Amino acid sequence: MIEIGPTDRVFILTGAGVSAESGIPTFRDSNGLWRGFRPEDVATPEAWRRNPRMVWDFYSTRRRQAAGCKPNPAHVALAELETQLCDRLLLCTQNVDNLHELAGSRRVIHMHGELFKSRCDRESCGRDPFDDSNFYENAADIPRCICGALIRPHICWFGEMPFNLDEAFVELERCTVFLTIGSSGLVEPAATFPLWAGRSASRRARTFYVGVESPANRFYFDECFLGKAGELVPQLFKAAPKR
Repeated sequence: MIEIGPTDRVFILTGAGVSAESGIPTFRDSNGLWRGFRPEDVATPEAWRRNPRMVWDFYSTRRRQAAGCKPNPAHVALAELETQLCDRLLLCTQNVDNLHELAGSRRVIHMHGELFKSRCDRESCGRDPFDDSNFYENAADIPRCICGALIRPHICWFGEMPFNLDEAFVELERCTVFLTIGSSGLVEPAATFPLWAGRSASRRARTFYVGVESPANRFYFDECFLGKAGELVPQLFKAAPKR
């Protein structure tokens, strides 16, 4: 049980293990998203410039897979915790699906982008990312922005900078409770988030991990709860009301 006091600030990082319990494939397991693909062929800026149709085929498949998935009890429990803590909780996810939002979470940072959004691929264009559930399976179908550039998936590809890191690090330094759920601890910069947690506070944040396997960054956590997130997270928190 993680006790959350009336003045605690909570930072939660979620990874692929949470979405996997809802049926969304992870990248690296035997039936994962990279099966039959090399990351450099579908998840880099160079791949997009070389063959946008292949890239859109890959993300169209991912959209179809995610569209039929529903939030699991872990997603729901985190959304319910947010209703208790309000702006004292921030959820930062490495996942690009929308399951946290479907469960009711509102204070969500998608550091690796959002699968059901697209954006202009011209960095100088001022158009914001927009909701997009279409399947552009032919190069001729891929739309262009009003500036003339192609529209691309709103995904952080290999070699690109994750989104919203400034906001994430502000909340990391303010938090007093840090929890990672379902992340391997192999991908930077998220792997060192527990090291940053609470470092500007009067004391270091309490750090916890939930997942089916011990993470690669195990030594950063005060306590690890091993098991399925959908089974552990709903009974993990005891939150005191704010004074």
